[in-house]
Amino acid sequence: MKISIFGLGYVGAVSMACLARDGHQVIGVDVEPAKLDLIRAGKTPVVEEGMIELVANVVASGRVQVTTDAAQALRDSEVSLICVGTPSAPNGSQDQSAVLRLAADLGRTLGDKTEPHVFVFRSTLVPGTVEDVLRPILERESGKKDGVDFHVCFQPEFLREGSSIKDYDKPPFTIVGANHDYAADKLRQLFGHLPCDFLRTSVRAAETVKYCCNNFHALKITFANETARVCEALGVDPFEVMDLVCRDTQLNISKAYMKPGFAFGGSCLPKDLRATMYLAKMRDVELPMLSGILRSNQAHIEHAIEKLIATGKRRVGMVGLSFKTGTDDLRESPLVALAEYFYGKGLSLLVYDPEVHLSRLLGANRRFIEQHVPHIGTLMREDLGAVIAESEVVVVGITSPEIEQGLKRHLRPDQIVLDLVNLRCSAELPAQVEGLCW
Repeated sequence: MKISIFGLGYVGAVSMACLARDGHQVIGVDVEPAKLDLIRAGKTPVVEEGMIELVANVVASGRVQVTTDAAQALRDSEVSLICVGTPSAPNGSQDQSAVLRLAADLGRTLGDKTEPHVFVFRSTLVPGTVEDVLRPILERESGKKDGVDFHVCFQPEFLREGSSIKDYDKPPFTIVGANHDYAADKLRQLFGHLPCDFLRTSVRAAETVKYCCNNFHALKITFANETARVCEALGVDPFEVMDLVCRDTQLNISKAYMKPGFAFGGSCLPKDLRATMYLAKMRDVELPMLSGILRSNQAHIEHAIEKLIATGKRRVGMVGLSFKTGTDDLRESPLVALAEYFYGKGLSLLVYDPEVHLSRLLGANRRFIEQHVPHIGTLMREDLGAVIAESEVVVVGITSPEIEQGLKRHLRPDQIVLDLVNLRCSAELPAQVEGLCW
């Protein structure tokens, strides 16, 4: 395939070398003549393991050309990888000036092309940039239509500095955000041979996952470092602790807890976080990330409250009171916090939870309810249908096959469901369904 790559920094240079190695004809484009002179001489413009030999080999093969002429590179290729920089602006926003200028230049040249062209944006871009900003520029400058005369897509890269060639050859997955089969098929030709899943998504999901992955990496590093600071204060070996944490592949290093949902609660997480923060405070250890977790959890509860208040309805039915489906544990349940707020604001409230029987609550569980919502007994009903019948809004905080069947059977078209659990049956419900964050 004939490929043009715009921006020969870290990602662009590695992509150029690897694609040429795989047999493609590659035209590299950059505004820095010194960088292009290095490549013409068979030298790498970036310091990276394996790049010295690889660049020398692909340049000698004749499969690599470099130029400052973006228009000619576009005319002589069928696929363009856009790898220009998108650094932070002083206010923290993304500086997109380079990619915006390039999109306008490419659009003007695109107007003269007769065959379809695929633009693959690999620069990290704020979600929505490709479809809402760059595509309109290309269409305006070229007079052509996306999906007909050209195609835009987004392919996030997951190359780590120091091991980028290895990461290119063995990525965790290949993600392609594309709206049309033509573009997806072209990228499958380029990257489908790699030993990983080839995943086609929406353009926005592909843009977002790059940020999500980088944020998660930063989160993990910070978690390990904050743990180390606590361990140091306690005289504990942090490497031993984190090694043990990572050995749990059922809950810790796994998909567990990695789905959007409602806030956490229960008898362990909130109290252990508070104890950790007190322990750190007593030893003058700063833990900014861990200290923000409970505040973030509270913000999630407040988000649910805002969603319900926005409906303007006053008769509320809650499905669920315990902190997790299948348990009667009400301690620090976020659903109890919702019930407490709704009742305190004078809303008409009824509650159904098949596992919660107040007469059987004991110990700390009973004391928690008596302290926070002592009147809950007057609000609870044993029949889901009765709760739904008297409600304008039904807040679903737990789920089970029986609950889903009950919702299908009893809900009415004039009702609203506030879904906190991502109901599998939401499309089958006769009511209007409003997800918490979806």
